[in-house]
Amino acid sequence: MQDREFRKLLDKYLNGAISDNEKRLLDQFEEELFSLNKSLAFKTEADKNKVKKDLWKSVSKRSLPRERLQFNWRSITSAAAIVGGLLMVGYFYVQNSSQSHNNVILNNVITLELEDGSTRIIDENGSGVLTNKKGAILGEQKGNELVYSNSEEIETLVYNTLSVPFGKTFELHLSDGTKVHLNAGSSLKYPVKFLKGQDRNVFITGEAFLDVAKDSLHPFTVHTDKMNIRVLGTKFNVSSYPEDETSDVVLVEGSVSLHNAQEAYDPMKVVLLKPGFKGSFNKIDNRITKDPVITSLYTSWMHGELIFRNMSFSSIIEKLERHFNVTIINQNKELSRKKFNANFGKQTVEEVLQELKVNYGIDFKIANTGVITIK
Repeated sequence: MQDREFRKLLDKYLNGAISDNEKRLLDQFEEELFSLNKSLAFKTEADKNKVKKDLWKSVSKRSLPRERLQFNWRSITSAAAIVGGLLMVGYFYVQNSSQSHNNVILNNVITLELEDGSTRIIDENGSGVLTNKKGAILGEQKGNELVYSNSEEIETLVYNTLSVPFGKTFELHLSDGTKVHLNAGSSLKYPVKFLKGQDRNVFITGEAFLDVAKDSLHPFTVHTDKMNIRVLGTKFNVSSYPEDETSDVVLVEGSVSLHNAQEAYDPMKVVLLKPGFKGSFNKIDNRITKDPVITSLYTSWMHGELIFRNMSFSSIIEKLERHFNVTIINQNKELSRKKFNANFGKQTVEEVLQELKVNYGIDFKIANTGVITIK
């Protein structure tokens, strides 16, 4: 969880407006931040516990009593500063090795985690050959995309994870020819090579458009936290951000089946989608529904566009934050559940907000720090 997400959740918690799903995300923050395998490597368990204790003690001092629901952004920014400080403290606890140094959390850059746990920063304008720890060639980078090869040298199933921060997008060509376009604030875990005789499985958090290579002998499954999408060859958009109440699949071409990720695949129980339909998994009641949609509205992000149709203002804020890598604080709570329609091309966030102000009377202020406040 990035500090921006933490600030938003803590804001809702202090104002008594946090949902059950969001509360669970906040509760998971401690484990996520201190996971030895994913972020900071401490020399001893005592070191880790001391930092954890100091963090939550400091946050507690800055928190508001639950009965005081008036917004206090100073408390939130103080807590967020602690998070940043914690990462710096963690850095000094990290073991003195290049491997441990790679495990320090990196923000605002595209990263590639290799099979050995090491992390590489991906320059969007870079190029070159991509290799594993043994020197075997996995593929190459061509600017804003990674292209994996179907190397005969690799005969074991190993995974890489590509993570894209807010404000950026990136493309992947997997070893079977499948093309993946990752949206801002998303990550994809995938095999460096799909193996003969095994199903093709990838794992996504966030949003992506996939053009899956056809292979009837090797079904392709996209795993989200709550729903799995099974295909043979097709084009579709999947959106499964942790903070969203639904996971959505919009089918552009071909066919896909949807099923609850907690249940075994059963062809008799799946929900089938046809092109032009959206399937949605509701994380509250665990139900999958489908509705006809205009698919271009859900794939416009690949061209740098933003299209909102009957979308709540709270959801619009989340999309703006991801797209522009900004922090938006909504002080006008009456707006949160109101729904709006709007189209934006390749405009700045200030231009977008100005149009919302002209068309809907939504007032805003941009601070010197870049934080945007909706009045």
